[in-house]
Amino acid sequence: MCGILGYVSFSKSLCSTETFRLGLDQLAKRGPDAQGVFKNAEVFLGHRRLSIIDTSEGANQPISDHSGRYVLIFNGEIFNFQQLKNSHLVGLGISFRTQSDSEVLLYLLIHFGVDCLSWLSGFFAFAFYDTESQQLLVGRDRFGKKPLIIYKDQNRLIFGSEMKALLPLLPKRIINPSAVFQYFRLNYIPPDQSILKDVQKVRPGSCLLYSRQGLKETTYYQTTPQPQSYGQRSYQEAQSQLLGLMRESVRERMISDVPIGAFLSGGIDSSVVVALASEYTSKLKTFSIGYKDNPLFDESGYAQLVADKYQTDHEVFYLSESDYKDEVMDILAYLDEPFADSSCIPQYILCKKTKRKVTVALSGDGGDEVFAGYNKHHAEWMVRNRPVIAAWARIGKPLWTRLPQNKNTSWGNLTRKLAKLAEGAVLNAPERYIRWCSILNTLDTQRLFSSEFLNQFSKEESVSHLNSFANPIGSNDFNEVLLSDLRLVLPGDMLQKVDLMSMANSLEVRSPFLDYRVVDFAFQLPSDYKIDRKMKKKIVQDAFRSLLPEALYNRPKQGFEIPLLEWFRNDFHAYIFDDLLARPTIESQGIFSFETIQALKQKLHSANPGYVQSTIWALVVFQHWYKKYSL
Repeated sequence: MCGILGYVSFSKSLCSTETFRLGLDQLAKRGPDAQGVFKNAEVFLGHRRLSIIDTSEGANQPISDHSGRYVLIFNGEIFNFQQLKNSHLVGLGISFRTQSDSEVLLYLLIHFGVDCLSWLSGFFAFAFYDTESQQLLVGRDRFGKKPLIIYKDQNRLIFGSEMKALLPLLPKRIINPSAVFQYFRLNYIPPDQSILKDVQKVRPGSCLLYSRQGLKETTYYQTTPQPQSYGQRSYQEAQSQLLGLMRESVRERMISDVPIGAFLSGGIDSSVVVALASEYTSKLKTFSIGYKDNPLFDESGYAQLVADKYQTDHEVFYLSESDYKDEVMDILAYLDEPFADSSCIPQYILCKKTKRKVTVALSGDGGDEVFAGYNKHHAEWMVRNRPVIAAWARIGKPLWTRLPQNKNTSWGNLTRKLAKLAEGAVLNAPERYIRWCSILNTLDTQRLFSSEFLNQFSKEESVSHLNSFANPIGSNDFNEVLLSDLRLVLPGDMLQKVDLMSMANSLEVRSPFLDYRVVDFAFQLPSDYKIDRKMKKKIVQDAFRSLLPEALYNRPKQGFEIPLLEWFRNDFHAYIFDDLLARPTIESQGIFSFETIQALKQKLHSANPGYVQSTIWALVVFQHWYKKYSL
């Protein structure tokens, strides 16, 4: 796992070497083991390396072919590189200098071009430059595990793994007001946008060819539901096939020249990964988080059952409230654009502690999005299949909205779900999906901002852009909902969180559930194999039942909520309301409505604060970012 940075200009001089290296230095945590730069009259290509496969100095990057014509910088892993080397490159007279996947990709691109991207099993972002034709190809993996951010104007193309690396190279920094609006709806920025105008993310499964003729985008991979395949296999056959695909996916992801372990939360997905990984190694190192102050949410006991069954070398990191507080400022300091999913706090701590023992960790990420594991999926299923219950929720909306809502008590969590179900049940399917994904609805989001700020962009276009991620949802096929998760939630929130928090600690995380063959298979299955009245993620639970302790099944699963409410009422109150959200600060920015800020403060201290802490946390993250980068 590494960091890449590039600057290309065919019409103007490049930035200075000092400026480029300043940007590259911002990627030090992504790649602490080595750095390198390629430069000619048109191009800067920079690389920071975290050594995983072929840790020798010879595998450092940028890497070029023997002639020096072609140059590659690469971030990620290609798990099937040895097979691709044997099947496509042996016999072409290539004298390989390393045992790295990067060099294999270099020669695949030289000989086969963009076509080879569909052969790759893994996750990546790369840049490949032909010094003779002066063409640059940049590409991103199928699901967006590895970030790739670009800025383009008429004079240059700048790209990199993180926004902070681009900032020293950008000719200007202008906030994108539409992205700000959507950030406060979702608590993250949609995956095709950034917080700055003219800066975007390369779409997952696509690549860009940049030359003197301009910029051309090509999509090399796209997932879609396959209804013609729904009846081709029985439920039992599908379970068997899923088991085989996941077993192969895990086997591939065990390749490493450095120590490897696995996250083990106590849930089904991470337990599946650990069970299968244990087939390929003895004494797998596994890592869990336990909650000292919140036994209601502590699943470390379930993780221990799996660890005992497979005799892993298991370690539990028991966290208290003080542990979270100790890390918050470091997390805020690492973020280079607003990202307010508060679960990044325990994710950061888990990665930090895991890195002390291993350099690579397997995870269960992606299972919920691909196989319908979230509460919002159950809510959508209820609206579609139990209209009486949805109507009952709508009728009771005045009551639900007045009752306490939170995730930290069973009753509060129930009323929170009912209130959101009532709100979503009156919307059409695409709008309802976006509401399930959102923290705030459109009206409450608008109230956050000053009229001056709202006049800087079209709210209708912003809402339409967000709704476009739900465009596949138009029929009764529930797989369209999961496809929307693959397009919006996975790259915008879940994978973004894991990449940020793992790279902040120089840890590589691999996700077997996101092997493209597993995902393609999932969209060949009818939705009732995944979700019904009784069970979410049905086929995953059933296919691996014989491998997992029975205690993992038929138990309530309660998501842990970081105690933001108490923090904001006490320890962080002065920092938030006397500094970040103070009247002079708010009025000088001209972005937010101070009256709304005051209303949020009053609600925070009320008997029924609802979910106000989530919006305040989004404000904290945004203001800290704004202050840090002096925008």
